[in-house]
Amino acid sequence: METPSFNTLEITVDDGIATIYLNRPDRMNAFTREMKDELLAAFDYTDSDDAVRAVIVTGNGRAFCAGADLSSGGDTFDYKKRGGEGANPDDAHRDGGGQVALRIHRSLKPVIGAINGAAVGVGVTMQLPMDVRMASENAKFGFVFSRRGIVNEAASSWFLSRVVGISSALEWCFSGRVFSAAEAKERGLVRSVHAPDELYPAALALAKEFADQTAPVSVAMIRQMIWRMAGAEHPMEAHKLDSRAMKSRGGSADVREGVESFLQKRAAVFPDKVSEDLPDFFDWQGEPPFE
Repeated sequence: METPSFNTLEITVDDGIATIYLNRPDRMNAFTREMKDELLAAFDYTDSDDAVRAVIVTGNGRAFCAGADLSSGGDTFDYKKRGGEGANPDDAHRDGGGQVALRIHRSLKPVIGAINGAAVGVGVTMQLPMDVRMASENAKFGFVFSRRGIVNEAASSWFLSRVVGISSALEWCFSGRVFSAAEAKERGLVRSVHAPDELYPAALALAKEFADQTAPVSVAMIRQMIWRMAGAEHPMEAHKLDSRAMKSRGGSADVREGVESFLQKRAAVFPDKVSEDLPDFFDWQGEPPFE
């Protein structure tokens, strides 16, 4: 499948790993409506291409994403003014960062954030549905919404406390202060902190761990099962889903290959494809309607 081209992003695919670069380095990769639309399209592409096994998101230049582009001044967050005639109807009443976060949440491929520099506002909240976040020593984080007169967005009121706990979530959002990569690691926002030139190689090595010797359909199902069940009301919901998933996968060609390759002490070659072989008893990319 041909790799798409974008204006605000750069995307590469090498050896099964797609890397999405936020690519407005002259504006510290500030988030725009166009970037939102292109991120949605980029994740549509990575999900649809069976050659892609994992996704890394990082930034070009010295920032990851410095938050929303504030070039519109005080009107930046005025939904009525930005939702005028001819605008995308969704943008008139939906938070763009939330659309991106929900799209990442629906991803069928593992997603790693390689946070190379400043990440504030939507630049940090868009990271929360990524499966693993890794940071450069130069990275800075800030949930700065209370200092701009707005509120935390990108569905972070659901994601953030699940990632770091409610106390850290509230402290960071109440104060709006910018904090270091070391503090982000101490509180569980990021997995690890790296020298700047070692960050991307470390993210790439982890992505390859996710992709090598694993069944793509299994990985896609596992990702959605763990994320979806984080909000389940009772573990019985997980038991029901686990049971159906085990029954579905148990008779698959992937399982036969996985067991036989183990017994024969050889590398597995899993035949099933995410684009074709996800079981139909569950809506793996479904989400409630926006009303």
